[in-house]
Amino acid sequence: MADITLTVAGRSYVVAARDGDEPHLRRLEKMLQKHSPAAQRASGGMSAERTLVYLSLILADLLDEAQEAAPQSAPNALLDAIADRLEAVATALEEDAAP
Repeated sequence: MADITLTVAGRSYVVAARDGDEPHLRRLEKMLQKHSPAAQRASGGMSAERTLVYLSLILADLLDEAQEAAPQSAPNALLDAIADRLEAVATALEEDAAP
């Protein structure tokens, strides 16, 4: 396990990373950096903690939008279509096997 330094909203934080996790943490750091200016403006520069709260809210809002946009019934519809097709194939096989 190694310590790496992540910079978020102009501040550096040392976090522990498992071996091989550093590239993933760097991608997350870039995501945080992308939204940090908006969080800093929203917090009015009052404190790092307040900026992190706004950054958390921005990211939570993006996650909520992504979850709302994801089709919830697609897997069930796909399974129903597969089941219907399998029943049709079984019926066709039974008809071909009948004398």
